[in-house]
Amino acid sequence: MPIDYLSLQRITAMHADEIQQAVRQVVDCGWYLQGQHIRDFEKQYADYIGTRFCVTCANGLDALTLILRAYIEQGVMKQGDEVIVPANTYIASILAISENGLTPVLVEPDIRTLEIDETRIEQAITPRTRGLMLVHLYGRCAYTETIGALCQRHQLKLIEDNAQAHGCSFLPSDSHDQPRKTGSLGHAAGHSFYPGKNLGALGDAGCVTTDDESLAQLVRTLANYGSSRKYVFPYRGRNSRMDELQAAVLSVKLRYLDAANSRRKTIADRYMQAVSNPLLTLPTHDGCDNVWHIFPVLTPQRDRLQQYLKENGIGTVIHYPIPPHQQDCYREWSHLSLPVTERIHNEELSIPCNEAMTDEEVTTIIELLNAFE
Repeated sequence: MPIDYLSLQRITAMHADEIQQAVRQVVDCGWYLQGQHIRDFEKQYADYIGTRFCVTCANGLDALTLILRAYIEQGVMKQGDEVIVPANTYIASILAISENGLTPVLVEPDIRTLEIDETRIEQAITPRTRGLMLVHLYGRCAYTETIGALCQRHQLKLIEDNAQAHGCSFLPSDSHDQPRKTGSLGHAAGHSFYPGKNLGALGDAGCVTTDDESLAQLVRTLANYGSSRKYVFPYRGRNSRMDELQAAVLSVKLRYLDAANSRRKTIADRYMQAVSNPLLTLPTHDGCDNVWHIFPVLTPQRDRLQQYLKENGIGTVIHYPIPPHQQDCYREWSHLSLPVTERIHNEELSIPCNEAMTDEEVTTIIELLNAFE
């Protein structure tokens, strides 16, 4: 039987009865926006992440955009200010910056981790730099104590893009300090609950987490047309709200997130231990937590590997085929040379790694990867 890259049908079926019951409750109650299910999920998710506040919104891009817009309204940032962002991120991270009239500054990743290279950040800081958008790509924690200290030293807002890392933790070097969830490490974080995420809704959904009460209130106001009181609009806001159905579904799935991530880690461990093909570069254990939203394999033979796996019934995805600085929408960056980013985008292939997979399916993929030549 073919092995899909990610079968949302199988993922949903794992908790189908509870999800259907939750949906029926929302349908039967007749209240579909800004109701009790939203309030319940916001509290549950804030408690899970470890922040004081969670503000739901329509999607992950809106979450990041609203954070930056709130900082502009607060006078923390102004149009033309710079925000550092990893060069190999998904374009949504960058769109949120440019949509607010801020200037994205691309910093290369570390080829060993595929996360932003902490040694390159400081040289990218200028007098106009106001923030760092830290993206936990592929599900791996990108935060380091060096990055935290750097942001503090330069008085930068640390904004986490936690779209791919629900449930991931930062493990401090001091064993006396407790691990902290990604999404609670910076000043604010944007989260996506797109269906394919580790914590996925049945449609688009997102949220902002933060300990900053004034920021949380402003994000909520901006996401509600700019209104904190009905028909009163102190800001030119937007309509960006999660609906009750998505909140109810996410409350169900949140209960199983840690178990799902644990299964992903087990599968990733098997790949890393059993795949020994010298043509392929796999991630390695390096002491950082990873919830494996994506399991990336690098190879100069990427297109041939993808076709080989397809012929053998294995679904794969490229994350991502064209880097942001080579996209038409950012033509002003077309002159940039970012060799590490370009290598990743030319060589990366994502293989199946999710909680719905069977041990037999994992074995099949391992055998195929080892037989590739």
